[in-house]
Amino acid sequence: MSTHEAGDVTGTADKDYNLLWFTQASLDNALRLETYVQDAERAGDSELAEFFRKAQHESRKGGEQGKVMLKARLGS
Repeated sequence: MSTHEAGDVTGTADKDYNLLWFTQASLDNALRLETYVQDAERAGDSELAEFFRKAQHESRKGGEQGKVMLKARLGS
């Protein structure tokens, strides 16, 4: 059995699925990181809170870039 799925099972080509997954994972990560920022702030650790804010910014950026690519590739 092949470990590669080319869209036969899901009906979505790997490259499209991968883009959908990446976008969703990036946005989920941005949400999760908000909790981490708040936890660090409650603990009084501003350095860690800033670290998580930067990571959250990058996750949002990835999510936004993914949404742009999805719209261009899958239609509006």
